[in-house]
Amino acid sequence: MKLYYSPGSCSLGAHIVLHEAGFAHELVKVNLRQHTLESGEDYYAINPKGAVPALGLDDGAVLTEGAAVLQYLGDHFVPALVPANGTLARARLQEILNYLAAEYHKAWTPLFYLAKGADATDAQRPVIAKQTYLNDLLADGRDYLLGNDFSVADTYLFAVTRWSVNFGISLEALPALQAFMARVEARPSVKAVLKAEGLPELFNKA
Repeated sequence: MKLYYSPGSCSLGAHIVLHEAGFAHELVKVNLRQHTLESGEDYYAINPKGAVPALGLDDGAVLTEGAAVLQYLGDHFVPALVPANGTLARARLQEILNYLAAEYHKAWTPLFYLAKGADATDAQRPVIAKQTYLNDLLADGRDYLLGNDFSVADTYLFAVTRWSVNFGISLEALPALQAFMARVEARPSVKAVLKAEGLPELFNKA
């Protein structure tokens, strides 16, 4: 199995799930600016959408879209991270994954295309609004998005929320979300993935 990824991108979530599963996999780094692999191969030939993550299966099939990849990995390799199909709990997982993909992740787009040196205040507002909702969700005492059990959705939220540091968005006013980030970052699988991708720990600094 191959995971097509870019360090620090939303593919970080799928990478974490693979480590949680302890499943052998090959990492294939993608240059998202040039849409090429380190070998020079055209990434569009593998994933015409040009985005990560993409999962290359042993039979040659390629699965794309983060929410789909996360659920596939959970169902097949680490069922503890996904509620059973057909249950309300699974519908809740799909509900929050849809929100993360369609609302939260999408809200970051203007920041990625902001001109260098431009005022980011307006572009930050939609992100902060979504983070406020997520903070309120976590503020009822739960450890993770679906309650007290870690799930694939938490890896997605963690991956995207790490971008806050890059774009100057403070989580100080969002203590539940900030605590969530520290909690997830402290997991051994997450520490291993951050090290593998050459990324620093941001929420559990000594």
